[in-house]
Amino acid sequence: MFDIGWTELMVIGVVALIVIGPKDLPEMFRTLGRFTAKARSMAREFQRAMESAADDTGLRDVADDLRKATSARSMGLDAVKNAATKFEAWDPLKPKPGTSAVPDPDAPAAPAAPPTAAATIAAGAAATAAPVAAEAVAAAPLGPATTALAEEVATKRAARLAEQAARQAQPKTDAPAPAGAAPEGHEQA
Repeated sequence: MFDIGWTELMVIGVVALIVIGPKDLPEMFRTLGRFTAKARSMAREFQRAMESAADDTGLRDVADDLRKATSARSMGLDAVKNAATKFEAWDPLKPKPGTSAVPDPDAPAAPAAPPTAAATIAAGAAATAAPVAAEAVAAAPLGPATTALAEEVATKRAARLAEQAARQAQPKTDAPAPAGAAPEGHEQA
C-alpha cells in the first residue's frame, strides 16, 4: 500500500516501543486498528450511498443505455465490417460458388406453362430484342445477376421500340378529310 517492507515495519515498531513504551503499545495498536476499521467502514458507506444515489436518479440506466447505444453491435459496425470484408474479397469476373452460367444438361427441364397474351407479346419482343440483348451482354464481362439484369433491360427497350414501330406503321384514321371531299353519306352537288 505504502511500499513499506518488513525491515521498515520493524524499525517503526522498535521506535514506537522506545517512544510509547511497552505498557501502552498494545493499547495504541488497538486504537489504531479501530480507527482504520472505522475509516474503511466510512469509505464503504460513502461508496454505497453514491451507488444508491446513482440508482435512484436513473444514472445507471442512462449509463447502460449509452453503453448499449455506443457498442459496435448496436451501431451495425460489425455488419459494415463484414460487408467491407466481403466486398474486398469479391471478384466480379468470378461466378458465385455453386452457380454456373451454363445450365446442367442432366437436370430435368421445367414444365412449360400455357402461353398467355402477355407471354406471346413478350416472346415477340424478345425475338426483336435478341440482337440488342446480345449487344448488351457482349459489351462487358458481367456476373450472372448483372447479365440477367442487362438482358431484362434490353428486352424492355426492344419491346418499347417494337411498340413505337407498330404505332408508326398503323394508318392514321383520325386524319381530317381533304377540303374538297364531302362527308360520308352526303354527296356533292
